[in-house]
Amino acid sequence: MKKITVIGLGAGNLEQMPIGVWNRLKQASHIYLRTEKHPVVQDLKDQGILFHSFDHLYEKEGSFHDVYEQITKLLIEKANEETAILYVVPGHPMVAEKTTQLLLQEGPAQGVDVEVTGGQSFLDAAFTALRVDPVEGFSLLDASSLQRDHLNPHLHLLITQVYDQLTASDAKLSLMEVFPDDYEIILLYSAGVSGEEAAHKIPLYELDHHFKKVHNLALIYVPPTREEKILNRQFTTLRDIIAILRGPEGCPWDKEQTHQSIRKNLIEETYEVAEAIDLEEPDALCEELGDLLMQVMLHGQIAEDEGDFNVEDIIQVLNEKLIRRHPHVFGEREAETSQEVVKNWEEIKAQEKRDKGIDPTKQSLLSGVPKDLPALMTAYKLSKKAAKVGFDWDQLQDVYAKIEEELSEVKEAKGSEEIKEELGDLLFAVANLARFLKIDAEEALALTNLKFKRRFHFIEEHLQKPLEEATLDEMEWLWQEAKKKEREA
Repeated sequence: MKKITVIGLGAGNLEQMPIGVWNRLKQASHIYLRTEKHPVVQDLKDQGILFHSFDHLYEKEGSFHDVYEQITKLLIEKANEETAILYVVPGHPMVAEKTTQLLLQEGPAQGVDVEVTGGQSFLDAAFTALRVDPVEGFSLLDASSLQRDHLNPHLHLLITQVYDQLTASDAKLSLMEVFPDDYEIILLYSAGVSGEEAAHKIPLYELDHHFKKVHNLALIYVPPTREEKILNRQFTTLRDIIAILRGPEGCPWDKEQTHQSIRKNLIEETYEVAEAIDLEEPDALCEELGDLLMQVMLHGQIAEDEGDFNVEDIIQVLNEKLIRRHPHVFGEREAETSQEVVKNWEEIKAQEKRDKGIDPTKQSLLSGVPKDLPALMTAYKLSKKAAKVGFDWDQLQDVYAKIEEELSEVKEAKGSEEIKEELGDLLFAVANLARFLKIDAEEALALTNLKFKRRFHFIEEHLQKPLEEATLDEMEWLWQEAKKKEREA
């Protein structure tokens, strides 16, 4: 059977190479090197060992991924021509070597056996140079595909494939999403290569400044941290804090809480988020969203303590729902407009109910509107659902006429109960007007409330006497002044 044997040159000089690897190199007839940029290559030349390299592809192809795919393709072609070849890579073939993975995937599919053997990983030399014990926990990452969620500040981070200034710059930007700009890292060159190994401690922001030329034996080391300003940005820290607060040595108040006892807190925090949005205050919004998230985390921890579910279950259910309800993004269904998205969404929700044993056709059209929503928002949603089946006015003028009718009935009503009922009808009609105008009635009223508060505060600030002593004319004049300043702003 046609065969490719993948072997590693190790991380250092010839003295560090296992005798078995050296013997394989001397005995092989067809040798292909991924790159000649390795300290052992000159020894191969000195010993008269003939080989071909793929260095020319790095200049020809547009990306490292393209290079690796092309190497894989050429090796399989050569294996079909020469039956058995030796493919030689730096370090160990199974550590940070993309071509090995591609060969293992593509070779057997094309009738070529792929054997992986030998080579010392650069990790041994790196841990020795850095004086790091890997049992403490480490993560080996690829600089060319580094993402924020790969970075765990609790672990020793070793980032390889740092070939050039561009790659180093991209890695720096990713690291800066987790670590401060001046966080001290180590740039390690040629680990394990006698006479060439070098380690430089530098602040993170200088990382790409050290790459003035291509270097294929560079490694970034980011040490773990206990700095609160870094760890406090991690979701795991929040989860741990909530668990501690609810734990045996935690806060007496937090330990006593139940879903029902903090139900009102969730509602209050939601409204405070809404207020921060209306006030357009980013700092306040950031803080209020944190308070709302804390309520979610508390409910998750309470459920975990009671053996019902945990925060990870919440995230899983949410992720699955988002993927399921967006088939035009994650699946094969198409939706070019927001209207088509909503149509898909409704169909999927109906199917979800059927999957739970609920027949949507036997449910009231008005089901699904939470009973604890604010009344104005409930009116908006109820009328919107009814309008879907044609229970609605034909034109805007009909809505205005209904409001006038309801206002007349409020004026004619006798007794508090009748007035309350007619006033409710009027408010419901106004909510319908908002829907017709494609305006959220709750949002509109919230903005008016803020405007009222802002103008009344203006009166309080500019009155030269206590409010109780001011006349209506004085307060009205200041009210008009507040309106004037808003128009001028």
